[in-house]
Amino acid sequence: MKRSPKFTNRLIDETSPYLLQHAHNPVEWYPWGDEAFERAKAEDKPLIVSIGYSACHWCHVMEHESFEDERIAAIQNEHFINIKVDMEERPDVDKIYMNFVQLTTGRGGWPMNVFVTPEKLPFFGGTYFPPSPRHGMPSWPQILMSIAEAWRERREELEKSAVDILGELRRLTVNEMSKTGIDEGISTTAFNSFSRTFDEKDGGWGGAPKFPQAMSMEFLLRYWKRTDEGAALEMVKKTAEKMARGGMYDQLGGGFHRYSVDAVWLVPHFEKMLYDNAQLIRTYLHLYQIESSEPRAEANGDFFRRIAVETLEYVKREMLDPSGGFYSSQDADSEGEEGKFFVWTPDEVAEVLGEEDAAEFCRIYDVTANGNFEGKNILNLSGGNASVNERALEIPTDPRVSDWREKLFEAREKRNKPFRDEKVLTAWNGLMLAAFAEAAAVLDSQDYLEIAKKNADFLLEHLMQKPDHEGERNAGRSEHAIADARGVASDSPRLLRTWKDGRTKLNGYLEDYANLADGLIELYQACGEERYLLKARELAETMITEFWDEESGGFFFTSNEHEELIVRSKDLFDNATPSGNSAAADVLLRLAKFFSEERFERFAAAALRVAADQIRRYPQGFGRALSAIEFMLGDVKEIAIVGTDSGELLRTVRSEYRPATVVAIGSGADASEVPLLDGRGMIGGSAAAYVCRGFVCGRPVTTPEDLRSLLDASDNTASAP
Repeated sequence: MKRSPKFTNRLIDETSPYLLQHAHNPVEWYPWGDEAFERAKAEDKPLIVSIGYSACHWCHVMEHESFEDERIAAIQNEHFINIKVDMEERPDVDKIYMNFVQLTTGRGGWPMNVFVTPEKLPFFGGTYFPPSPRHGMPSWPQILMSIAEAWRERREELEKSAVDILGELRRLTVNEMSKTGIDEGISTTAFNSFSRTFDEKDGGWGGAPKFPQAMSMEFLLRYWKRTDEGAALEMVKKTAEKMARGGMYDQLGGGFHRYSVDAVWLVPHFEKMLYDNAQLIRTYLHLYQIESSEPRAEANGDFFRRIAVETLEYVKREMLDPSGGFYSSQDADSEGEEGKFFVWTPDEVAEVLGEEDAAEFCRIYDVTANGNFEGKNILNLSGGNASVNERALEIPTDPRVSDWREKLFEAREKRNKPFRDEKVLTAWNGLMLAAFAEAAAVLDSQDYLEIAKKNADFLLEHLMQKPDHEGERNAGRSEHAIADARGVASDSPRLLRTWKDGRTKLNGYLEDYANLADGLIELYQACGEERYLLKARELAETMITEFWDEESGGFFFTSNEHEELIVRSKDLFDNATPSGNSAAADVLLRLAKFFSEERFERFAAAALRVAADQIRRYPQGFGRALSAIEFMLGDVKEIAIVGTDSGELLRTVRSEYRPATVVAIGSGADASEVPLLDGRGMIGGSAAAYVCRGFVCGRPVTTPEDLRSLLDASDNTASAP
């Protein structure tokens, strides 16, 4: 008989798996909201805002060590009001307090524990604290008692410090547009920065730990395409090969772990995040396009294709909800041990494969008696065996090796799997939607297209809403007040952030709008269903009406309708995921080409100018912004393909890496709301392709050979149709 939990707190009604993991702690946790702050005011207590996420290893450690400890919980409950926050659901709250912790301690990370006043002002914070003093770190109980005493004895000092820090936090949000604007120099400076810090031996940039910098890799690919700078391409190829050969990549199940703790991509932090895999799928697809178009590089092309497909199949198998949404992450831990699900001993391999085959497999995949990770082995193709290193790209496709991998994968499936965070986040789903849509187009896969369409339809049905104008009118707002001052329709859609088990909640952030719009554009370019492109345009209009900063330019992270926090921040840096401003600029630049909307291009350019000076100083923090800048600088071709039998023409467009293009697809018979398709029809009953610049098009062509000639022309002189 299952025993009832000894403790249950207010997190029990939440949908976030991370919050639910803490619902039976003895700590009296509240979710973020008015109830906790009102109680803090009534009882004159400070609050602890503890922030983490489900796949965070050290979050689990601190929960087990401190938040499950009744003695420590009693201290928290007596002296503080306690709030738990899932940073993936509430990145707005996380960004504010992360800035505070980084400002005051010089470092950040999760778990993050911040002490705040009842007015939400932070005055002390840090990351992980042990249950007892360790390695010069004070214990969590010591921190609790010191803060409680300071609140009683030195309240005025703490509150003054909090007000002073608030001023600093607000100054961090002040950004001015660059006076020099956007030019080729910004990309050249960025390329030189990447070149200086590139690890020539092992790929990647800098030393340990190494992160999969998919956005930076995409910038370098676009830079190579525009400038023909071979070093940019070589940096990306080497990094992609090294990552996929190492322990960063799951050699049996596909998909990438979060990052490598070393400089050689061997030992990962074992959690798998949806956003990493979404972005890396596209990187490997682009490398496949590049390499497969070069006969001498065909083997490399096959390798990059295999990694993309295995990662797509991992997501399809492990991270896809029956409703069509993609889950957020998988933990690093299983059975209380980090990486236990993924590692092997020689005996475990032999039990599955038999002694003879196991010996060969262990030689190839660096499995030894001593191990390469805490006495066990992370499978990898980058070990010290020279003959293996030379054949690393081809080995996994050897029929014998493929059979061994499949048998070991099936055996691994019987192990206890890491916990999976099954909430669906709009922004991250937008990233994976784009990956599946582009994969469908590049690989000509109907399966991937159906997954992408189901995901888009799910997001549009469950996480997109129209504003409640009837409720607004009932509250006394006029129709004029409801309509946006910039003349955009007042019924622009609103997004919600998260869905789980049929429940949706939380206002969407800028990144939700931008990433979903990006995914919808890619889906339209894959299937030609105009409704997806029109929804992307609607989302762009909402970004402009609800998020744009009229005074200083750029997009705020939260909308005009959002809960008022102590700071309204702007997200400029591209970290593990694209910043909302970078993704929005990229989306608006492409929509401008589809719809001949100069207004979209102006907003995009202004958003990039807000970040331009920082991009020049620290280009490696702006990979997605630099990719958008490359699109601005590129010789963009607008391609219209019309006709029901346009498959060969579309395959011609998709056969090579062409980042400076937009592709409009139509039947040639039906009316279209996409200006790029206006007046474009079939030729002599055959599907036709129009290659345009600035909506001025050259003569239409009907054969793949003629289309390829137009696309490859560096200066195709266009004339009006």
